[in-house]
Amino acid sequence: MSILSLTIAQTQGQPGLMNFVPLILIFGIFYFLLIAPMRKRQKALQSMIEALEKGDKVITNGGLYGEVYAIDDESVVLKVADNVRLKVARSAIASCESEKES
Repeated sequence: MSILSLTIAQTQGQPGLMNFVPLILIFGIFYFLLIAPMRKRQKALQSMIEALEKGDKVITNGGLYGEVYAIDDESVVLKVADNVRLKVARSAIASCESEKES
């Protein structure tokens, strides 16, 4: 037998690194297309929630539009109409509609 045929016979019987390359490529593509952008959005949302101030206009996950009336450690009081205030969790804030005008 030649050296080439011995090498081919040895590599076919043993799983090598080349068998894992497609799996590694799929994971890499999955990470860069799905996981990394999601983590970036979560960090941006978290920093927006931490930077909330009285007077900011926000939208909740339930679709309520309101203005921040008071802020607590875990909750936010929203003014949704005249004499109507709702207490919601900070995690319920989906986005800031507009920045507070100075």
